[in-house]
Amino acid sequence: MITVRPAAPGDAPQMAALLAAIIARGGITAIRGPVDGADIAAWMARAPERSSWHVACDAAGAVIGFQWAEPHPDLPTDAADIASFVRIGETGRGVGRKLFEATAARARALGYRWLNASIRGDNASGLTYYARIGFSDWHADPGATLWDGTVTGKVHKRFDL
Repeated sequence: MITVRPAAPGDAPQMAALLAAIIARGGITAIRGPVDGADIAAWMARAPERSSWHVACDAAGAVIGFQWAEPHPDLPTDAADIASFVRIGETGRGVGRKLFEATAARARALGYRWLNASIRGDNASGLTYYARIGFSDWHADPGATLWDGTVTGKVHKRFDL
């Protein structure tokens, strides 16, 4: 059983461990490591009145995924940037879809009209996930590079709320 609820500061260590494993695996996120609970807690505190943070938990209460939507300086004020992470080995079970249902509802309540997902061009699973939940391409940046100079490109997908 998967439950989704708003994230709390006490979830930050589990969220950080999940993200750290994804970063260590490589090839999926543009976020650099290391990431710890204090980093996640600081991210959650950036714009709490304009952000949506949710966690997905398994039957034992362990965090198996999380998603946020928040303002971004490169987007208009009626748009939020979204990011999604699911624990390695838990993908394909509907975790991301359940998280998105909660995130979309909260984003609407916050007054956002659309969501932007910026995905590494080589992240096939991320591109597939966002397409499956209804996002469509609206911009591409084929020259986008990672911190180490690797060119991966970036695809920006949009979901109208």
